[in-house]
Amino acid sequence: MQFWDNNNDEQSPDNNQRPPQPPPNWRKWVSPGLLVLVLVLMLISSPGLLGGVSSTTEIAYSDVYEQVQRNNVETLQFQDNVSVSGKFRSGVIITTATGRSQSIASFTAELPPYAGAELLELARERGVEIKGGWTKTSPWLGLLFNFLPLVLIIAFFVWMGRRAQGQMNGIFSFGQSQAREKTPEMPTIKFDDVAGQDAAKLELNEVVDFLKQPEKYVKVGAKVPRGVLLIGPPGTGKTLMARAVAGEANVAFFSIAASEFVEMFVGVGASRVRDLFKKAKDNAPAIIFVDEIDAVGRRRGTGLGGGHDEREQTLNQLLSEMDGFDNDTNIVMIAATNRPDVLDPALLRPGRFDRQITVDLPDVKGRHDILKIHTKNKPLGKNVELESLARATMGFSGADIANLANEAAMHAARYDRRLITMSDFTTAYERIRLGTKRPPLSNEKDRRITAFHEAGHALVSFLIPDAMALLKTTIIPRGRALGVAFYMPKDDSLHQSRKQLEAFIRVGLAGRIAEEIVFDDVTTGAANDIQQVTQIARRMVKMFGMSDSVGMVNYGDDTDQPFLGYSIASGRDYSDDTAAKLDAEIKRIIDVAYEETRQLLQAHHESLGELATALLEKETVEREEIRHILGLEDDTDDVLPNAVAKHLRESPVAEQNGSGGD
Repeated sequence: MQFWDNNNDEQSPDNNQRPPQPPPNWRKWVSPGLLVLVLVLMLISSPGLLGGVSSTTEIAYSDVYEQVQRNNVETLQFQDNVSVSGKFRSGVIITTATGRSQSIASFTAELPPYAGAELLELARERGVEIKGGWTKTSPWLGLLFNFLPLVLIIAFFVWMGRRAQGQMNGIFSFGQSQAREKTPEMPTIKFDDVAGQDAAKLELNEVVDFLKQPEKYVKVGAKVPRGVLLIGPPGTGKTLMARAVAGEANVAFFSIAASEFVEMFVGVGASRVRDLFKKAKDNAPAIIFVDEIDAVGRRRGTGLGGGHDEREQTLNQLLSEMDGFDNDTNIVMIAATNRPDVLDPALLRPGRFDRQITVDLPDVKGRHDILKIHTKNKPLGKNVELESLARATMGFSGADIANLANEAAMHAARYDRRLITMSDFTTAYERIRLGTKRPPLSNEKDRRITAFHEAGHALVSFLIPDAMALLKTTIIPRGRALGVAFYMPKDDSLHQSRKQLEAFIRVGLAGRIAEEIVFDDVTTGAANDIQQVTQIARRMVKMFGMSDSVGMVNYGDDTDQPFLGYSIASGRDYSDDTAAKLDAEIKRIIDVAYEETRQLLQAHHESLGELATALLEKETVEREEIRHILGLEDDTDDVLPNAVAKHLRESPVAEQNGSGGD
């Protein structure tokens, strides 16, 4: 069960608009379609074609003449004074060349020279129906049916040859760069469209000025950084900053993801790097932007076998191309990553990525500016206070704030409202921070266990001074948790003291201890609590130097290395005895916190029961009611902006949807 929020969780903004789909390539189906159509027409018009069996039998002219004399012919049709066809009045038995006798109703026969007129005169005397008289078959039709199979075969091979040529072109185009170039038709992004990163914009302004006026720097012998590395957590706007640089400088902009360099074929990545830099030089001044550069820029020589691979070859080519920049070449390379610790040192040395700019999470002013941008084209109600929302969204990145504004707009549209109200923002805020609401628990036993578990978290958070402020607690399932306690830091502090971390551990253990005290048993509901508590205690001992017995020594393992070979080679840099001491100290910190928290809950056993009863009755209990149950004075701490706190407690939409609070 969740007892505090991790403010660094990634949130991807939802995109309501589907990306434009490319038009269907119908041209590739024209040739096969025409071939099939012609083949069908041939089969329909000539049943005997392609090995089919005709219902008309060819007989001798003498047999036709004899049957006309016997008045057994119903119809006749002459063709070019060469052949005649028709139908018998009654079936005629003939003997074929194989000696087999068969009865036929329709016939065709070749006419001897000058025999057509004689047969025609006899037929008229016998009252035979003459169809069409003398008909003449077009010689072009005969040529068509004679040569059409050959034409079809030739067309088929031509079509297959073109397909094969296209595939070969695709193979040989692997070495071409897949970078996307910004065109004048694309919307231009300026620095005014990027908020919350004033320090980064100030650093990048120098790059923009160099691209606009390179001669100013060349005159004084200055060398502008060839490469700029943007470092920061996901969603902070690194890609947006690179696009803004291109928009401000109004130069060619080539954008590519680093993973697009590497293919299954050896040498393709290096070839694409060369092609990308060639395109940039041909269009100078230009900006090359490589997103997630750690995909190809990771440290070399860290594989198990130490062998050469395609990724390292691509990196070597990238290093060579960056060294090949001339002083008068107006090309700047911008790259973005959230893992600078795994990059190869040669990539970060002066002359390549000279300047590293941190694009961090925005402060309260930055969040306010980002909210203004993302709500600029949204109809807001009069009760929406962006400043209060900015204070409440501590730890949110730019992408998180964009997602918050979008979720609020979607919630308003769901209820056919024309204006986005504060309740829409608070509902979206809860959904992002706490997860999607699920149906209430139906099992009474689960409800009781969850109620006492959450009551334990809430009670200890009020009884320990250094714990984060609790806004509300609920037993309505949210996300993957059966119950949630919603905490909020008081400010944007970047430091955490030992007392605060110890308070985190006590609050985390309180849910499990409350179950033990009330039910004299434990459940699996505290698995996530125990995991977080252990992680905090381990960092206190091994990384933060917050243990008196271990001292201020960093024993943190280098677990961030992505390569198995590096981890095996480096191993652990302390002895087994030290590892045992570290494990014992981690356990001691948790055990001490456990005993103190147990004593605290036993001393307030009645308040624990009252709070759990309130949760079972109302499912959600607010901060003020918890203070009233504990007999505490009125809350004077400005834990959450009043506008946000009010709507988190009293949202009519939330009550209407049965969402309660979290």
